[in-house]
Amino acid sequence: MKIKQLLIVAILSVFAFTSCEDNKKKEQEEKDKMEMERMEAEKEATREADMKMEQEKMEMQSNSIAAKAMATADLSTLVSALQSAELATMMKEDEGPFTVFAPSNAAFDKVPKATLDKLMMPENQADLQTVLKYHVVSGEITSADLAQAIKDNNGTYTFKTVEGAELTAMMSGDKIVLKDGNGKTATVVQADVDASNGVVHVIDAVVMKKS
Repeated sequence: MKIKQLLIVAILSVFAFTSCEDNKKKEQEEKDKMEMERMEAEKEATREADMKMEQEKMEMQSNSIAAKAMATADLSTLVSALQSAELATMMKEDEGPFTVFAPSNAAFDKVPKATLDKLMMPENQADLQTVLKYHVVSGEITSADLAQAIKDNNGTYTFKTVEGAELTAMMSGDKIVLKDGNGKTATVVQADVDASNGVVHVIDAVVMKKS
C-alpha cells in the first residue's frame, strides 16, 4: 500500500514539474514574442522618423536661399559666384536663418570686368568668399525690421555681417539703402523674398568692406 502511495506521489510530482516547465516555456515564448514586437515597432518608428526628416530636409532645400536665387534669372551671376566660392551648399543646406543682400546681375555689371574675373579665379576663392559673406547677416531681418531699426536709431542702423565687417542701413524716401565700409551705397530694389532658411533682399550694387 505504501509503495502504491509513493508511486502515485512520484507520478503527480513529475506531472506537476512538467506542467510548471511548460508554463515557464510558454511565458518565455510570450516574453520573446513581445520583445521582438517591441523591437520591430521601434525600428518602424525610427524608419518613419528618418523618412520624415529626409522629406523635411528636401522641402527645406527646395525652398532655401540658394534655391530661390537659382530660380531668379536676375541673380544668375550671384549663383555663379556662390558656386565658385563654394558657398552655395551653405545657402542650401544650412538652416540659418540668414539675411542675404543679393546683388542683381545689373549690380555685378557695375563691378569692373577685370575685378570680377579675378575674383572668380580658383586661386582667389578666399577673396570671393570675403566679398559674398559681406552680403550675409546671421538671423532673419525683414525690411520692416530694418526700417524700424533705422527709425529707432535716429536714421541709421549699423549691423555686423557674417564676414565680420559692418554695413549701415538708412532710408531714402521709402527705400532702404545700405552703405558699405568705403562709403558707397546700394539700394534694396526687391525686399522680403522669403526662404526656408532666411530672407533675401535684392540690391542694385555690390557692397565691399573697407579696403
